[in-house]
Amino acid sequence: MSPVKMYILVRESVPLGFAVLAAAHASLAAYLRFRDTPEVASWLAGPFFKVVCKVDDAEFERAKSFEDSVVLTESALGGQEVAIACKPREEWPKAFRFYKLYR
Repeated sequence: MSPVKMYILVRESVPLGFAVLAAAHASLAAYLRFRDTPEVASWLAGPFFKVVCKVDDAEFERAKSFEDSVVLTESALGGQEVAIACKPREEWPKAFRFYKLYR
């Protein structure tokens, strides 16, 4: 069985300071949106994995179509969409294997 993970996708064009802020907000937004689901209960039971990836604009646009996700905007960047947080789960669409880890 694969571990339950939450993926957070941050648009690579977002400046570093805003990217860190977006990742933090994304984690909380996904938790609040999906907190009553069995997947989140399993995720909270541990281990508490989150994977933060950096995506280009095309990857970001495609990722917005994935089920059970939350798109985050940043008011200080004119309401630009900056991150996507996905509900924790065990199995992920193939595209997630190719996203670059945010380092």
